[in-house]
Amino acid sequence: MTELPRKAAARTARLAALPLGYAGRQAVGLGKRLGGKPADAVLTEVQQRTAEQLFRTLGELKGGAMKFGQALSVLEAALPEDLTAPYREHLTALQDSAPPMPTATVREQLTTHLGADWPERLVWLDGAPTAAASIGQVHRGRWRDADGGEREVAVKVQYPGAGEALMGDLRQIARVARGVAPAFPGIDVKPLVSELQARAADELDYHLEAEAQAAYAEAFADDPHIVVPPVVDVGGEVLVTEWMESPHSLAHVIREGTPAERDHYGELFVRFLFEGPARTGMLHADPHPGNFRILPEPDGSPGRLGVLDFGAVARLPDGRLPTAMGRLMRIALDSDEDSLVAGLREEGFIKDRIAVDPALVLAYLAPFVEPAAEERFTFTRDWMREQFERINDPKSETFTLATKLNLPTSYLLIHRTWLGGIGLLSQLGATAPFREILEESLPGFAD
Repeated sequence: MTELPRKAAARTARLAALPLGYAGRQAVGLGKRLGGKPADAVLTEVQQRTAEQLFRTLGELKGGAMKFGQALSVLEAALPEDLTAPYREHLTALQDSAPPMPTATVREQLTTHLGADWPERLVWLDGAPTAAASIGQVHRGRWRDADGGEREVAVKVQYPGAGEALMGDLRQIARVARGVAPAFPGIDVKPLVSELQARAADELDYHLEAEAQAAYAEAFADDPHIVVPPVVDVGGEVLVTEWMESPHSLAHVIREGTPAERDHYGELFVRFLFEGPARTGMLHADPHPGNFRILPEPDGSPGRLGVLDFGAVARLPDGRLPTAMGRLMRIALDSDEDSLVAGLREEGFIKDRIAVDPALVLAYLAPFVEPAAEERFTFTRDWMREQFERINDPKSETFTLATKLNLPTSYLLIHRTWLGGIGLLSQLGATAPFREILEESLPGFAD
C-alpha cells in the first residue's frame, strides 16, 4: 500500500483487526503446544508474527497509527528482553522508514500549498523520498533564491488527508488499546494515546513547526555540536528547510554504533534536550531516533548531532523548564522526604487529602533521579526495564503509591519527553555526564 488510506471505515477495520490477529495467533500457538511443539518456540513465533502484523499495519497506515508505533518504539528499551527481541527489528525499522506516496501526489501537494509556480523556485526534486514519517515524507531538492543563488533543501510534504487519518486513527487506537496491550506488558497504552491526541493538531500545522524550527535554528546557529537546518519556505502542508547531509540517524547507532559513538551522541542528545528550552523557551518533544542525525567528522570519528522534526514542541509557559522540576530532583537526591512530599503537593503531583508515606515516595522516585546522582551514568536496557517492572508490579508497595500520584497537565509533554529521552539513551547504552548537564541547564537543580 503506497497511499495514505482516507476512508475511515477501511482504516478502522485494519486497526480493529489488530487485537483479533493477536488472539488468533495465541490460539494457533496453543494448538501447536498441544501438538508437542516446545512452548518457548511457540512463544517466539507468536511474538514475531504479532510484531510483523502490528508494525506493518502501523507503518502502512501512517497517520496516527504510525505515530503510535513510533511512540511505542521509543519505549522498547523498557520491555522485558524475552519479549522485546522479536520486536526490535520491526520497531527500529518503523523509526526510520515507511512506504512512500506516489510522485504525482507529491507534485499535487506542492502545487496546492506552494503555488503553481513552485518549479521556478524548486528547480529540482528527487522523485524518491529520503525519509518518511507519520504524517509526511521528505524529498531532497534544489532551491533557487530570489538573488539567483541555489541551495540543497529538504522538502517535507504532508500526506493528503493526514489530519483526518491522524485523529481517526488515534480515536480507534484508544478503543482497541486493551486488545493491543498484551503485546506490550509494562506499558500503559491508554494514557500514551490520550497524550498523542492532545498534541495532534499542533503537529499537523506546518506553520507552527516552521516557527519552532526557525527559532531553534537561530538559537543553535553557532553551536559547535548541534545542527538545526534553517527554514526556507512554508505553505500549508509543505515545509522546505535547508538540506543536512548525514549518513545515518541514531537508529543506526543503536543497531551498530561503537561504544565511543554511543557515548558521544548520547551526551549531545542530552545537552540538546536541556539546552533547547533555555535558549528557545521551547522543548523538542519527539525524542525518537529518526529525528536525530549523526554528522561524523571527515575522518569518520563522532561529530555533530543534527536535529529534525519540530512538529511536537512544548511551548513552555515561563520560557523554560519548571524551576520546581529541578528543585524536586535535588530534594530527592538529598533524601529530604518531608520537603519532597510538600513540593510534590505544591506542584499538584499529590492532590489534597491524599495521604502518602514520605519514605515510600522517596523510595519510589529515587531510581528516577539516580542518573543525576553520579558524575557519569550509564543508561542500559536492564536499568530501564528494572524501573518499569518496579512500578508495574501489583505486588509492590510502589505500585499502590503510583495510583495515588497525579500528573499535572503542564507536565504531560515534559513527562513524555523525559521518558522517551531516557528510553533512547537506554537503547544507545550511552554513558553521559548527566549531573553536570542538569546543573548547567535545568532550572532549580543547582540552586
